[in-house]
Amino acid sequence: MSIPRPGCQHLLVLLLLLTCSACWGQIEFEKPPVNYGQAISTDPVAQLIKKMAAGEVKLAYDEKLGWLPSVLQSLNIDPESQVLVFSKTSLQLHKISPRTPRAVYFNEDVYVGFCQKGEVLEIAATDPELGALFYTLDQTKEATKVVADRGQCLTCHASSRTHSVPGYLVRSVFADFNGRPRSGTRAFVSDHSSEFLNRFGGWYVSGDHGDLRHLGNMVARDRVEPEKVDSDKGANITDLGDLFNTDPYLTPNSDIVALMVLEHQSQMHNLFARAGMETRSAVYLDEGINEALGRPKGTLSESTKRRMARAGDEVVRYMLFAEEIPFDSKIQGNTRFVEVFRARADEQGQVDSKGRSLRDFDLTTRMFKYPCSYMVYTDALQKLPGPTYDLIRQRLYEVLTAKDSPTGYERLSGADRQAVLEILTETLPHMFDGLTASNLNAS
Repeated sequence: MSIPRPGCQHLLVLLLLLTCSACWGQIEFEKPPVNYGQAISTDPVAQLIKKMAAGEVKLAYDEKLGWLPSVLQSLNIDPESQVLVFSKTSLQLHKISPRTPRAVYFNEDVYVGFCQKGEVLEIAATDPELGALFYTLDQTKEATKVVADRGQCLTCHASSRTHSVPGYLVRSVFADFNGRPRSGTRAFVSDHSSEFLNRFGGWYVSGDHGDLRHLGNMVARDRVEPEKVDSDKGANITDLGDLFNTDPYLTPNSDIVALMVLEHQSQMHNLFARAGMETRSAVYLDEGINEALGRPKGTLSESTKRRMARAGDEVVRYMLFAEEIPFDSKIQGNTRFVEVFRARADEQGQVDSKGRSLRDFDLTTRMFKYPCSYMVYTDALQKLPGPTYDLIRQRLYEVLTAKDSPTGYERLSGADRQAVLEILTETLPHMFDGLTASNLNAS
């Protein structure tokens, strides 16, 4: 973008540009510098497509489940991650109901959706520069290509609910006996800061959670008061076979711990993408303003610095579970998900010399034993633009090395922060390169 040097006729344009650089709204990701619709992605599904085209990977078709088992294996997604949603809140809504829920499988980078007798597999993957990318694969034996979609899916997946970038959301709704969200009722976007009582509406939930209550496993039947549901009836269910036929799925479960992890990481992905796009958009705008004002190339305006700092601070707050809702009953899933999830830390070298990992669960008062997101290791963070990555790692170091818990991080004890610092220093040593406690503001 080139902006003319300011004369009287250009002052209004310049003022508008300066004002936009301080905005905190919808990012125009279809335009430069993001170019969402035209940019070449490097996400795991894009890499799989390349391998398939080169003949390096050949998917196998299953007569019962189509391409699902082979796709999961190719993308390193364990079937134990399965969670089941019966609300009509996705692409193949006519295939979804409380009798035929949609299955979702995921790892830290990719999500796969499967419907009984569905026309397609729905796949979403994370690119460090573009956020969420969406794909489909026809569930026919003749299908040969995974097809990218950068339009239709964004109707739901690029809004204020995804931090205004192409992203993910886990919705909790009051669904009727056909799976349709009841009109006039509330809907919630869930993450680890959501009240437990508002979570999982329209989802099946298996496992034990004591006195905690949620909206899962229930249909909103009351026509007069559709939000009036008996949460006791949906609680502590370990056998979903009494609610629907589980035979058509890879497992008969929809593990509560897997659901909680899905909630957490979906919004973590969105915040990473938001921070990266904020930085790239603000720096791009500054390039034009620098030219207009005759400032040295690379000069960052104060508004750009504020945008970057705000986006980075949001990432750190969420990453450290600063606003996680504590729970007062022990939670226990009924699958091998916890074991499989933790094993990925060993596979990826994310365990320190004391045997600690950011994938270690607590599940008594909070989700994880060491309150820092395991998503810190992903490309979604590690490949953010340099200025934003530096702000995030600096702020993270400030919080972890502060003498007392900084304002807004009171839930992190000194022992919590010390443990997280030690784990990261050992398993991600470059994260804090060049930073020392003495040159940072720890308040």
